[in-house]
Amino acid sequence: MAHHASAKKALRQNVKNNARNKARSSDIKTQIKKVLAAVAANDLNLAQQMFKDAQSKIMRGAKNNIMKKNTAARKVSRLALKVKALEAA
Repeated sequence: MAHHASAKKALRQNVKNNARNKARSSDIKTQIKKVLAAVAANDLNLAQQMFKDAQSKIMRGAKNNIMKKNTAARKVSRLALKVKALEAA
């Protein structure tokens, strides 16, 4: 248990930040699943729109240290390949 006021405040901040980060991480995963679902359904327009939203959320997550920059870039790249393959088909 924290005894100092600053330590108590740090604990409160940790709880808030943990909830915020968990929500952002969950939102990113949801966006990725939406892109993959649109690709699986062969819906090009929906896949492109979902990819645009997912890319934005993923890179924002990297900026906010939800995930590392290289991880974010890798996820965006792999999603882009799937959407491009759908365009070619």
